[in-house]
Amino acid sequence: MSTPQHPNQPSPAAGAPYGAPAAAPHVPPGYYVPGWPPPGIPLQCRMCGASPAESGSVRSHQGLLIVMRFQSVPGPLCHTCGRAVVRQMSTVTLALGWWSPLSVVALAPITLLTNLLAWRRFTRLPKSAPAPGYQQLPEGRPLFRRWTTYIAVIPLVWATWLITEIITHSS
Repeated sequence: MSTPQHPNQPSPAAGAPYGAPAAAPHVPPGYYVPGWPPPGIPLQCRMCGASPAESGSVRSHQGLLIVMRFQSVPGPLCHTCGRAVVRQMSTVTLALGWWSPLSVVALAPITLLTNLLAWRRFTRLPKSAPAPGYQQLPEGRPLFRRWTTYIAVIPLVWATWLITEIITHSS
């Protein structure tokens, strides 16, 4: 009786002696193969195929008055691609994450905090080259040098004005 194998995993008769670790399945970056890699094999970036990579997700939150929108980019991601995704998703959260009451109080700050923790994990990884035929995501400008980051000031100024008006007119 033969043991079941992953569909992309070569059979022992395909060149690897029985019991030897199988070669990695040929899967382009960006695709996830459940159960791969087995323990002991370093993770590869899902964007560019670079190794080492760190698992984890980067999230963004958009508060749209009544409705909210959540997005996530799952890992593993390498140093460069991870930092690029954190910058992109955090910019979206800073620009559009403050437009509902629950978002201001909890969801946007929590999303930004989790992205900060992910950024720290990706920054600790050594820089690595992408797999042949693939490119790493461009990191772009740092987060606080992007003009869209400062859109969050608009609801902050509005909330400050509203609170000031309530306090001064209630007296």
